[in-house]
Amino acid sequence: MAVLKRQKRGGSNRSVLPGFGVGMGVTVFYMSLIVLVPMSALLLNQTGLTWEKFWSVAADPRVLASYRVSLTTAALAAFADTVLGLLLAWVLVRYDFPGKKLWDALIDLPFALPTAVAGVALTAIYSANGWIGSLLEPLGIKAAFSPLGITLALMFIGIPFVVRTVQPVLEDAERDTEEAAATLGAGRWRTFRTIILPTLIPPLLTGFALAFARGIGEYGSVVFISGNMPMKTEIAPLLIMSKLEQFDYAGATAVALLLLLISFVLLLGINILQHWTRKTAR
Repeated sequence: MAVLKRQKRGGSNRSVLPGFGVGMGVTVFYMSLIVLVPMSALLLNQTGLTWEKFWSVAADPRVLASYRVSLTTAALAAFADTVLGLLLAWVLVRYDFPGKKLWDALIDLPFALPTAVAGVALTAIYSANGWIGSLLEPLGIKAAFSPLGITLALMFIGIPFVVRTVQPVLEDAERDTEEAAATLGAGRWRTFRTIILPTLIPPLLTGFALAFARGIGEYGSVVFISGNMPMKTEIAPLLIMSKLEQFDYAGATAVALLLLLISFVLLLGINILQHWTRKTAR
């Protein structure tokens, strides 16, 4: 009480955290050191990359095919993770069952597990002689060494982003509105569609964007299960590594710059859509 009175008499609203000047300075320094400087180095590095070289690499059919594989599989995996992540978050928040804490902890396993280990494990499971692959093979479904296998690997590493983004929103959601809707005769589906889903769209979009961004640049968990077949299952990060191993630094920089540009444009569009959704929901 004495502290509050002193603050009121002084006319200031001091907080434990530093003020705007110090906080903004630390934020800019951190972002510059971790993000802006490496990105600037990528843009300004002197590797002999000219506009002619850049466009020749960008228009190469093998490069375009790798972009198509990376973007398509990342988008499909992020969409699947959005649906499954919503279902998992709903079960973990709304229901109590034996082993709930264990299942909740397993959601974060892809964060702790090395991506190369995940890639080897997924390849062993979904290959033609694996546990699941042997069941899919008679049905004519080839999981490993195909775009389907890449999508499965990206789903594995992207699911925590959606669950951990949606779960806090569901935990903080008030049940009074849902109970009022049920009292007025609304069914479960209508209550979910008109009351719950609008509040979940922003976190779902955020989870989708995070899973999609992670999937575009993923390398370790995909390099084994993809098969690395040029024009078919070769991903863009693998193509960058191949050019670096061939000492083609200009070509690797061109592929990385174009991938960075595509990712930035797509994520910017998703963030604009997310901002518009939040604005219209108010």
